[in-house]
Amino acid sequence: MERITSWREFDDAVAAAASAGSDERVHSSLVFRGLARSRYSNLPSLARLGENSARLERHLIRNFRKYAHRERPGPTLWDWLSLAQHHGLPTRLLDWTFSPFVAAHFATASHPEEDGVVWAVDCAAAHERLPVPLQSALHQEGATVFTTELLAAHAPTLDALDHFNETEPFVLFFEPPSLDDRIVNQSAVLSTMSDPCSGMDEWLDANEDLHHAWRLTPEAKADIRERLDQANITERVLMPGLDGLAAWLRRYYGPSLRTSSDGQEEGAAMAG
Repeated sequence: MERITSWREFDDAVAAAASAGSDERVHSSLVFRGLARSRYSNLPSLARLGENSARLERHLIRNFRKYAHRERPGPTLWDWLSLAQHHGLPTRLLDWTFSPFVAAHFATASHPEEDGVVWAVDCAAAHERLPVPLQSALHQEGATVFTTELLAAHAPTLDALDHFNETEPFVLFFEPPSLDDRIVNQSAVLSTMSDPCSGMDEWLDANEDLHHAWRLTPEAKADIRERLDQANITERVLMPGLDGLAAWLRRYYGPSLRTSSDGQEEGAAMAG
């Protein structure tokens, strides 16, 4: 994990990582995730429920859809999972973003006295390690990440996704539907694993060539935070509404960044 001590080092590190991809791509295929504490894990909220998480997953989703039916996020399971993740239901999904600066926001918005982390994964390279039917679907679409519709066409249920599982669990990335301005403003991306009991950290360890990790020192967090505030990358913009406004004012005028919501501590995208 590369140690970062300033905004300049972070900006240079992200630029170097983005330029390391294929020259054929117009845009970088990196997705980012920011954690305010380096000791935080990339463990999906579903896995935190313990040994029964795989069995509980279907009950959680079934009841969420039953009681939230008026929301109607979209026709597919993945639309419903996106909505559930967005509102805090334990799922196998993790929040990411196409923007390194959005990830940096969530890594610096709280706990200024502790190291934070920004993770980056080359999602295009990760998708080259998917089972062949899923790889082919992306190639035929000419896409870097799945949409909920494309994913549902090949994995309409969780069982169907799990049945693709071969020797090791795989990770894929998809864009959630634009449920609200928060998702749009945060350039949100979601990841899902083929095994609900697996953690992203294990996958990262097994695929070290596909990711970068930058440990932000407290000095770096302060420097980056100042730059982000100047660029208007704040809670007020990333979480439109009164909650985001209040969170921004609390942090901006407060004597310390230590008090923050769980969403800000854990978040990468769609948090808060």
